[in-house]
Amino acid sequence: MGSLADHPYRKMNGLGNSFVILDLRDSGAAVDADSARLIADPKTGPGCDQVITIEHRDGERFMGVWNADGSEVGACGNAARCVGWLLMEELGSDAVAFATGEATLAATRVGDKRVAVDMGPPRFRWQDIPLAEQMDDTRFIDIKLGPIDNPVLWGPSAVNMGNPHCIFFVDDAQAQALERFGPMVENHPLFPERANVSVAQVTSRHAIRLRVWERGAGITRACGTAACAVVAAAHRRRLTGRKATVTLDGGDLAVEWREDDDHIVMTGPVAFDEEGRLPATL
Repeated sequence: MGSLADHPYRKMNGLGNSFVILDLRDSGAAVDADSARLIADPKTGPGCDQVITIEHRDGERFMGVWNADGSEVGACGNAARCVGWLLMEELGSDAVAFATGEATLAATRVGDKRVAVDMGPPRFRWQDIPLAEQMDDTRFIDIKLGPIDNPVLWGPSAVNMGNPHCIFFVDDAQAQALERFGPMVENHPLFPERANVSVAQVTSRHAIRLRVWERGAGITRACGTAACAVVAAAHRRRLTGRKATVTLDGGDLAVEWREDDDHIVMTGPVAFDEEGRLPATL
């Protein structure tokens, strides 16, 4: 296995959700949990929310995703837009497909540094999220926060968008102490693979305010899979239509849950921050 020391990187973000992107297709290098933590920590590397790899696997272009805590996960919507843009620039194309740990995604250029990604269908069955216990209606799962007889939050929705999401619908997303209860719900026994935790405020039939505690990363300015998950969950609970603008701390994503093929398409911007080389100590 090749070394990551002095390896070139690009740093990009999607609505402030920051990524260090490593093209490993010709280097023979690989990321592991220790190197991901070092790269993501601004004290020892460029610093980011997730470390993203572009690789060749089984004859396909592949996007790998590593959280700041060193855990490898199957999906990242904002990173998919960034990788899609890089690959389209490389190929001189307006569309590209690439695999992730969960699915094959299709990215399309829809403007200057604006990309749409077909994220595939949402999954709602308890065993697909996954949950540790059988629950037939994952629109409302059995989690309560606060006193048992007078909980502050209860009955979140659960959705898998390549990773598990737990979504609390609230009257005021900004007022919720997500930094306090996010890690507790992330590690709730009901989620054997942990969960991304969101608070969602439906402001109209086509608009949602969303804040996200991201599994393995903490509060992030944006989470693309969470934006997809919340539109699916809100529509299932008859709170919105199948299209909505999701406003995160970092800005807006346009999300549509298509009726004809059950796929969710997420559209939003990408931004290039810098390029450089990883520390020689990696």
